[in-house]
Amino acid sequence: MPKTSLTYRDAGVDIDAGDALVDAIKPLAARTMREGVLAGIGGFGALFEVPKRYREPVLVSGTDGVGTKLRLAFEWNRHDTVGIDLVAMSVNDVLVQGAEPLFFLDYFACGKLEVGVAAQVVGGIAQGCEQAGCALIGGETAEMPGMYPAGEYDLAGFCVGAAEKSRLISGQNVQAGDVVLGLASSGVHSNGYSLVRKVIERADGRLPQRLDGRPFRDMVMMPTRIYCKPVLALLQAVDVKAMAHITGGGLVENIPRVLPEGLQCVLERKAWRQPEVFDWLQQEGGIPEAEMLRTFNCGIGYVLVVAPADAGAAMQHLQAAGEACTRIGVIQQRADGAAAVVVA
Repeated sequence: MPKTSLTYRDAGVDIDAGDALVDAIKPLAARTMREGVLAGIGGFGALFEVPKRYREPVLVSGTDGVGTKLRLAFEWNRHDTVGIDLVAMSVNDVLVQGAEPLFFLDYFACGKLEVGVAAQVVGGIAQGCEQAGCALIGGETAEMPGMYPAGEYDLAGFCVGAAEKSRLISGQNVQAGDVVLGLASSGVHSNGYSLVRKVIERADGRLPQRLDGRPFRDMVMMPTRIYCKPVLALLQAVDVKAMAHITGGGLVENIPRVLPEGLQCVLERKAWRQPEVFDWLQQEGGIPEAEMLRTFNCGIGYVLVVAPADAGAAMQHLQAAGEACTRIGVIQQRADGAAAVVVA
């Protein structure tokens, strides 16, 4: 008997669905276009010209994902904000060295492409790019039958930014007496969700109705705050010596990455307000304070180090831009064997 002919759709890959997603993405990406974009979505490679206002441009790149926060997106059918998380994790990292995010690419992988879900995800990515001021210039949608369970997907993001070589921020000029400023986080952001999910599982029916005035699930899924525009504006007005994006590892492991040897950051724990979501996680999970500080941002999503004379101006500038900025600590000499970050 003659064999029945097979198509790619029979193997589980729907090219028409992929084409429909591209059509849905194009107007979303169009909203993010900016100077430098020569060719975006649709080609084999996206083209971008570094703006001519840079005299000695240094490209700064970053890549990341959303992590196990996606498991809650699947369980709760919340797909519209994880794209913002995806963008935030890369653009905030690029920002740390003083770079302006220029363009972003995403990678969306699934077993079976659900156009409506994917469009929600990419809509969030486009929104994140708008917040960061970078262009969504390209990406990849991979439908891979058998690789992912039904209703699940994975995300990765890639950002390229630029900074003047002479204005790169490395932290090398930080010295004892400098002031540490903290910008408030929007919530848990995108780190520590394996522990968040474990606490939710332990609570089992005892979940609070609201946290910080928001429905519980809304607060847990609150997207990562993007700090690019206010911080980039600040860099034009104030000399910022070092910055840190508070991601996995929390305050105690991220701040040391931008401190010179021999210096210590002393944080005043009572200087900033910790959102209720962290209070609930700590109480429900019985999580020790040290574990909280090395797992979560605990309310501070981004840190800046400035000279004492610049602290007031920096705070006023950031607060005027809508950021909740607080003086949270100081830099001092580090004794032999002492921790790089001390929380008092």
